[in-house]
Amino acid sequence: MFNSNPKAYRTSPWWAALSIQLNYYDKVNPINERAGGVSMKPWIESLPRVYDTPIHWSDSTIQELQYRPMMEAVALQKRVWKEQYDSLSRESSIFASKISYDDFVWGCETARSRVFSGAYSGSAFNPIPYATVTALVAIYIGLGIGTVEQAANGAALVVCGSILKDFVLPKLLKVQKYVICPLIDMANHVGVGASGNVAFEYFSDGFSLSAVDGVSQGSEMYIQYGPRNNDQLLQYYGFVEESNVHDVYILPPIRQWDIGALEEACGRKVGPGRLEKLDRAGLLGKVTNLESSPTNSEAANDIGGVVLTRATGIDPAVIQALRALISSDSEWADSGEAIGNFATQVSPENERAARMAVRKAMQLELESKETTMEEDINLLTMYQGKSGGVDTEDILSVKFRLEKKRLLQEAIDNMR
Repeated sequence: MFNSNPKAYRTSPWWAALSIQLNYYDKVNPINERAGGVSMKPWIESLPRVYDTPIHWSDSTIQELQYRPMMEAVALQKRVWKEQYDSLSRESSIFASKISYDDFVWGCETARSRVFSGAYSGSAFNPIPYATVTALVAIYIGLGIGTVEQAANGAALVVCGSILKDFVLPKLLKVQKYVICPLIDMANHVGVGASGNVAFEYFSDGFSLSAVDGVSQGSEMYIQYGPRNNDQLLQYYGFVEESNVHDVYILPPIRQWDIGALEEACGRKVGPGRLEKLDRAGLLGKVTNLESSPTNSEAANDIGGVVLTRATGIDPAVIQALRALISSDSEWADSGEAIGNFATQVSPENERAARMAVRKAMQLELESKETTMEEDINLLTMYQGKSGGVDTEDILSVKFRLEKKRLLQEAIDNMR
């Protein structure tokens, strides 16, 4: 391996560790000794060398996404990946001389777009311990060293230990496993109605891709990459899924909402001290900036804000906060000035006012966009009608922002 410091490799994020492995097979030795000397060269040569993900886009194109959380996520990704590369380069001069930053990014993108993951299920079936204990039991009984019951107890202990190691401990420790499996990694994603299922085969020590019922022979087999929103699909896979059931929209935190507009929309005034109390309860949202953001690029809402999902709508905690925020003096007094009591004990008038406030906040968010949904639809139709001359990122940026606006509009309609 490139890195002369094994600890640096072991402590690297999974995507960085896989990037090192991919570059090793690509640049140094394509033979996978752990797989019985199989050459990885044909598979490596089949991998894409260029990706259309936002990390390669210009700042102006990223601005065309019209979505701050995605802009900050890409900026954070660039910073974290460069810091990881610089750290590995400092640990090993061999790594720095063999792998450029572009090579490292290629490996990271290949890993991020082709890996599948899940809870670690332990090692594969190993017949040696079972064969050994069977032989020892036979010798134990045959030579009359002990009773059958004693031999059975010893055998049971070995079997239980194996089960504990392979099935129980991995579940308790919640270890995550990341795998790139050649051929299976070529399966494309479908949001609903996947025709293929990936599974680890315990007894054969490998992964399988099997067809679900009803798949005709010769048809393409699709898998689902998991419950991923369009932010994740675009950032790491380079595509946008239309009407994605897992899509999310991150609204600004409540502290950044136009309180005056909300008061006008619901016909109520925010009582004195309410904002301060919500702030102390942590319900107004955190204040973050890119430089101080955590480096957990897996988080769905790393920069703070109000989460809106297509599946469940607005975060219930936000509705609860707004119930308290725009409650009348009598409603506030009846609650004992406790925000927690607005989870269920609310009047129809209070609920209606809170929903109108949320609806207004989403309308303002939609109106703040540089283009309308109709303009995006027309622009996308024009792009797709051209035979050439339109960059992929231009099409993807319009698709992405259009899907976000559709999600917002659906949520607004549901708040009527």
